Amino acid sequence: MTAGHIAVIDIGKTNAKLALVDLESLAEVAVLTRPNSVLPGPPWPHFDVEGHWAFLLEGLTQFQAAHGVDAISVTTHGASAALIGESGALAAPILDYEHTGPDGLAAEYDAIRPAFAETGAPRLGIGLNLGAQLFWQFSEDPGLKARVRHIVTYPQYWGYRLTGVAASDVTSLGCHTDLWNPFSGAPSSLVERLGIAGLLAPTRQPGEVLGTVLPEIAAQTGLAAGTPVYCGIHDSNASLLAHLLAREAPFSVVSTGTWVIAMAIGGAPVALDPARDTLVNVNAFGDPVPSARFMGGREHDLLMEGAQVEPSDAERAAVLREAVMLLPAVVPGSGPFQGHEAQWLGGEPPAGSGARSAAVGFYLALVTAECLRLIGHRGPIHVEGPFARNACYLDMLAAASVAEVHAMTSATGTSEGAALLHPGVDRGLIARRQASSDHHGTAEMARYAEAWRGRVG
Repeated sequence: MTAGHIAVIDIGKTNAKLALVDLESLAEVAVLTRPNSVLPGPPWPHFDVEGHWAFLLEGLTQFQAAHGVDAISVTTHGASAALIGESGALAAPILDYEHTGPDGLAAEYDAIRPAFAETGAPRLGIGLNLGAQLFWQFSEDPGLKARVRHIVTYPQYWGYRLTGVAASDVTSLGCHTDLWNPFSGAPSSLVERLGIAGLLAPTRQPGEVLGTVLPEIAAQTGLAAGTPVYCGIHDSNASLLAHLLAREAPFSVVSTGTWVIAMAIGGAPVALDPARDTLVNVNAFGDPVPSARFMGGREHDLLMEGAQVEPSDAERAAVLREAVMLLPAVVPGSGPFQGHEAQWLGGEPPAGSGARSAAVGFYLALVTAECLRLIGHRGPIHVEGPFARNACYLDMLAAASVAEVHAMTSATGTSEGAALLHPGVDRGLIARRQASSDHHGTAEMARYAEAWRGRVG
């Protein structure tokens, strides 16, 4: 067991977070957040990395003064990379992957992208395939590629800012980028076709030490000059890591946030269907993981319009009894029901009502259950993130998937998972921290789920 603290930079699609994790307990000692706002451009909508950088340096200064920081780890959302120029600064702003620009060159990109059988990456819209982003950016700015010295995946951008060392990591490259072959553990043929073989930064394992903080960072923040920075990890794989270290297969992990990511460990053999947003992720050990996802957190926020309502038992029962249900998809550009048009059956509950909260929770659970079915889920299901506090979601997921559902007690799996990259964490502690509440569906919920599936077809 190692005493001390690790600062975790945790950049999600909705919020940027800096957490200080105690290495003895894996508890978050301190947490700072700011919105992950998108700036409009020019040249394209992009992430506010300089705002984040100022926030992170200030937070590291506070953490060092109050508690001491012994190491730094990084986890971020996927589908993003930084193009670093000769000067060490960005050669272009980091494109927001929800920008529609890459769709304008979809046909041209489709002509060069590798097949699903090579990459395990489905063809996704907007900028969700990182290869499509790069293809579009190089077309929009013909001189851009010549200005680029390194292409680094997003967790490693923050590591680069801290250490000056350029790298990519296998979990971020394995996140539907089209740039990685998860079966051979090497770059895909697209890297040569895009002409970036000499630009893509060397691939490292997430738990490797990238380097130590630069002298100017140490001077500005008060961090010790030798403070190590770990390479970093894609956020869903950070959530998965604790389970890989603590559990025996088979099981599945559902990581919830802006995206809901279902990952099956030791599942039944299935043929993944890229048209339904199934894919192969790459875990912290470099192994392929059958996965499926949809934008569940975004759908929740759109449906609830900011309301946080706990439905009463009577409201839950009425939704089930009257078969008030939502059919997919609220965000139709991703997930297992792409192209479907959302529709309320049995009447749309009023915004802000408990009935609406219950129906939304049930809907999100039913889409999650379909994701799990598509990837051959077996064994218990462990839910991480905000949906782990949604009883309607958890109970319906248990009913629809006919499985034990465990709601993880930690507030978020991503910061904890990134902290686990530190080799000194007691592995026995991981299992003890994984204690969770159990949820079980009812026969009435099972009938509701069957009716919903029948209507979805």
